[in-house]
Amino acid sequence: MINYDLTKIRALIFDVDGVLSAETITLHPNGEPMRSVNIKDGYALQLAVKCGLHVAIITGGKTEAVRKRYEGLGIKDIYMGAAVKTKEYAELMEKYNLKPEEVLYMGDDIPDYEVLSLVGLPCCPADAAPEIKAICTYISHRNGGYGCGRDVVEQVLRAQGKWMSHEEAFGW
Repeated sequence: MINYDLTKIRALIFDVDGVLSAETITLHPNGEPMRSVNIKDGYALQLAVKCGLHVAIITGGKTEAVRKRYEGLGIKDIYMGAAVKTKEYAELMEKYNLKPEEVLYMGDDIPDYEVLSLVGLPCCPADAAPEIKAICTYISHRNGGYGCGRDVVEQVLRAQGKWMSHEEAFGW
């Protein structure tokens, strides 16, 4: 369980590679990196959007398939090719008038370190880099690409009384 007042959370921000996709990437013959995605992560993300949370993606990757996947889940704030993720983080904070304690960020490796150190609730998957685990409030029991996104989203929505309580959850 996440040791944090999850009722404060208004925004969920995720890295992609190593968090919402596994740390291994298959290369297409044309050189394009291909990623796997977790269906249960996807369900939780689209439900979080429908429940009114701000959900964002900040990734160093530039693959259009990633944009299409997360746009298809209703996520509007997708930042790709992010070399210094603090810039995109600051933009989101201003856009939605967020305070750090209202933000959960999930990252797994060194490019996520700075943003993780700025948010109220830094989280990472079980297989994150040791330096990342050292600064995270919550380390999921799930690996990147294998349900760590669902893990944190579900905990936030449950704490806020939004898990299995809205018609969005059941598609009615």
